[in-house]
Amino acid sequence: MEGGLRFDGAGFGARARRAGEVVFTTGMVGYPESLTDPSFRGQILTFTYPLLGNYGVPPLGRRDPDGLPDGFESGEIQVRGMIARGLTDPHHWRSGLSLPDWL
Repeated sequence: MEGGLRFDGAGFGARARRAGEVVFTTGMVGYPESLTDPSFRGQILTFTYPLLGNYGVPPLGRRDPDGLPDGFESGEIQVRGMIARGLTDPHHWRSGLSLPDWL
């Protein structure tokens, strides 16, 4: 971080170095929506809920009756990066992808 503070962790998803403003969300569900929310564009999103991924990511390409992406806030990932305490494999019948595979 700018002041020299450092947090070590393990990477997943896209393999690239990223820098940006770190922001947070306190939501317990809705990580696909948060990651595709244009209000987080270019930011590194920190999830305060300790475990993500348990219901996976909705199938890509589905649209609601209004033609909008079903289960997402936009048609693409908006964040520059994400920080989470832990990830788990999806266990939901409607899951299309795991969170790391989607990223």
